[in-house]
Amino acid sequence: MNKKICFISQFPPPIHGLSKAVDTLYNSSLQKEYEFIKIDITNNKKIIINLLKLITDNSSLYYFTISQSKGGNLRDLIIIKLLQLKKKRILVHLHGGYFRTLIDEKCNKLQKDINYKLFKNVVGGIVLGNSLQYIFNGILPNKKIFTVHNCVDNNFFISDITFKNKLSKINDKKVLNVLYLSNFIEEKGYKDILNIAKLIKEIGDNKFKFIFAGKFFDTDDKKYFYDFISNNKLEDIVEYIGIVSGKKKLHLLEDSDIFVLLTRYPNEGQPISIIEAMANGLSVITTNHAGIPDLVKDQLNGFIVKYNDYTNIIKKLLHIFNNRSVQLDMVKVNRKTVKQYFTESYYIENMKKVFKEVLL
Repeated sequence: MNKKICFISQFPPPIHGLSKAVDTLYNSSLQKEYEFIKIDITNNKKIIINLLKLITDNSSLYYFTISQSKGGNLRDLIIIKLLQLKKKRILVHLHGGYFRTLIDEKCNKLQKDINYKLFKNVVGGIVLGNSLQYIFNGILPNKKIFTVHNCVDNNFFISDITFKNKLSKINDKKVLNVLYLSNFIEEKGYKDILNIAKLIKEIGDNKFKFIFAGKFFDTDDKKYFYDFISNNKLEDIVEYIGIVSGKKKLHLLEDSDIFVLLTRYPNEGQPISIIEAMANGLSVITTNHAGIPDLVKDQLNGFIVKYNDYTNIIKKLLHIFNNRSVQLDMVKVNRKTVKQYFTESYYIENMKKVFKEVLL
């Protein structure tokens, strides 16, 4: 009889990096080797119901994607304590880079101490990249800290033929499409990209078009975005195309040339949007933040910049425009890297290895 693994996590909807990754794993071929069940913790109002489910459940392993907020952490501590009272194996997976800062600097001493006490008894902790392993240092032994990268959904991966066709057109493009594909949160850098577009317009440069896609969570952000475009007469070089998914998202990635994410978002982990850009023939301009150094190596497959150094960012954009061989080299490295380390099959295989190890 297959061992049972209980997923304690957020599942779609809504779709975001964490829920999509968990859903991909839950519905993977690993179901043939393990019996999967799930407890969806998306809605915190169901905490009592979920705790009752955990009390009566008898899985071999509890795969738990932990929170990076103070309130969410309190919920997590209750769940972990309950499972430890039942003497259950708990494997935690951190889809972000803020957890250590949260418990060391944002929690009071009591909450911090409880975190250290409870987390040291889990059977393993997973992070998204090697640069994030420090988060569990001093809490878990090194042998219990695992790295499993995010992955690109197979549906957002242009074919090899399409990729070769894209490469053949790079040298002839008169305008390069600069893509921002993320939620509209100030710390993700969308306002900085608007400022860069404004500066490029002021110098009379017509080499770039800036395309924005993603969700506005705040009406003030949306108003700022449209007012900025209108006040600076950027309608000819800036376009917002809304929330994209499915074939529309894939075509957007196919048609874009440079992906820019000037993030300093505290909860950032390993942005799937960067991996998707790498998979689909884009070079990347981004920041040295969270798990991004595991994805982007400066001048090899993109450029690492300071989010507010607009002059340097514009130089990088112009360097790519004026040196198409640089662009070609970068996108080839990106495509190869994703195929080797960031596919769905690689992600599932790595998770299989972790499950096997902690279930020994």
